[in-house]
Amino acid sequence: MAKLLLKLQRYFRRKPVRFFTLLALYLAAGSLVFLHSGFSGEPTVPGSPRSPAAAEGPGLPYLGVMQLSRGFKAAATMPAGARRHGSWFKSISKEPSERGKSRDNGGPRSRALRGRSGREKEEDRARYIGCYEDNTRRRTLRGMSFFDYKKMTVFRCQDNCAERGYLYAGLEFGAECYCGHKIQASNASESECNMECKGERSNTCGGINRLSIYRLELAQESARRYGSAIFRGCFRQPENVSIALPASQLMLNMSVDKCVDFCTEKEFPLAALAGTTCRCGFPSTLFPLHEREDEQLCAHKCAAEEFESCGSAEFLLVYQTQVQDNRCMDRRFLPSRAKQLVALASFPGAGNTWARHLIELATGFYTGSYYFDGSLYNKGFKGERDHWRSGRTICIKTHESGQKEIESFDSAILLIRNPYKALMAEFNRKYGGHIGFAAHAHWKGKEWPEFVANYAPWWATHTLDWLRYGKKVLVVHFEDLKQDLFVQLQRMVALLGVPACEDRLLCVEGQKDGNFKRSGLRKLEYDPYTPEMRKVISGYIRTVDAALKLRNLSGVPEDYFPR
Repeated sequence: MAKLLLKLQRYFRRKPVRFFTLLALYLAAGSLVFLHSGFSGEPTVPGSPRSPAAAEGPGLPYLGVMQLSRGFKAAATMPAGARRHGSWFKSISKEPSERGKSRDNGGPRSRALRGRSGREKEEDRARYIGCYEDNTRRRTLRGMSFFDYKKMTVFRCQDNCAERGYLYAGLEFGAECYCGHKIQASNASESECNMECKGERSNTCGGINRLSIYRLELAQESARRYGSAIFRGCFRQPENVSIALPASQLMLNMSVDKCVDFCTEKEFPLAALAGTTCRCGFPSTLFPLHEREDEQLCAHKCAAEEFESCGSAEFLLVYQTQVQDNRCMDRRFLPSRAKQLVALASFPGAGNTWARHLIELATGFYTGSYYFDGSLYNKGFKGERDHWRSGRTICIKTHESGQKEIESFDSAILLIRNPYKALMAEFNRKYGGHIGFAAHAHWKGKEWPEFVANYAPWWATHTLDWLRYGKKVLVVHFEDLKQDLFVQLQRMVALLGVPACEDRLLCVEGQKDGNFKRSGLRKLEYDPYTPEMRKVISGYIRTVDAALKLRNLSGVPEDYFPR
């Protein structure tokens, strides 16, 4: 060893440049590692959430809400130098042993009881229908299927079927998942669905040639699908039906599939079933799809499919096909530099990316950003790469809430979302990406309480700051935008100074989801908010509600309060 060190000493003495080069590279590598470990990509928030004084000012009351910013014991108990990821490994390593301890090797009856308790947890996203017969030659559910003989769970099967637009999800033989729109077999005894799921011993996944079937309960009407087609609802036939829906075909053996296929082939985005007639067209002022009728008025059986409804001559059952409505898809930069900078301001997780998508489709112009996100640029938000002051974009995304940053803009659209939903959405984005989900270990570890302690006060100060310092602020609630997109989008476009083309806005309604929409079924099986968290967040909601009303605006939506 001594000889080796002596040789190295002689070598570097003859060639000192190489020695200093290696030393510099070593120090540079160490610096990069240090910077990476300490880097935080969050937007700067001057005065928030740690500075209560920043929320005070003339015209708006400071109701003491910021004094609660350190009211969460879980965050206070975390040592200052603690590594944020320490708890992840603890919770992950414990799971296998805990599962091993809780495993029950009882008979079919005990497994059925466990399966029933598991199904009760699933009721929010899916409803258990029962045990059904299956046949390898003639399947009960005839849509997509996939197998996993190691990790199959009830949730995984439901989620995959829901993502592809199916109404039913069925599990068989502990490891097989089948999807479909209708059940084409008779019931079997519950005792015959007696096989444990391969990836979830506490639940039942059918049996030998037996399916445990769930009906997927999707919360949003827009998410109801029939294969590749999206269900739009039941509507009264328009007066000038041949103009509103110009293509039609008489189909004596009518079915949803046949009508959707016909309109897809004719390149129309709407397929309307009218008894034995299939009609195709676009959403328009003649047929805007805004006044839905009771679905029972369209509940007339199809001639070819007894389990399907095909509408009638008076009431049309409408589906949206996979044909893209191109009337609102063209986008470009502003032809001349914008005279004013308009902010699209929101707390993180409040739907800013979705609002940008809607604005770009409605106006035909790109939106910009105070930051740069490569994943958004790659998804089509071309204004992401421009400097936010370039003047080439119709509005600028920002999460900033300091006085200096707010006063940089001439006007603003302020998007506000229920804090319970916004905090969970941002937590998912932070740990799972734009359409991903935080891992179970993150929710159960120290990350979630610490996140709520830091971000919940910011939700309040963000709105208060924009109301105080913003110059011409249009308040839009995320929930109102979802419920009445056409009207709210009209308000937003008017503030941006762009003429609102009604046909273009109707086109947006059909393309509203975009590329950044999380699965409607991916919900936690428990409420992550503790009573202490809810108490503190309720105080923030009341403060924001009072501030909005002080400006003669409607307060926060009612569903913010039931907590």
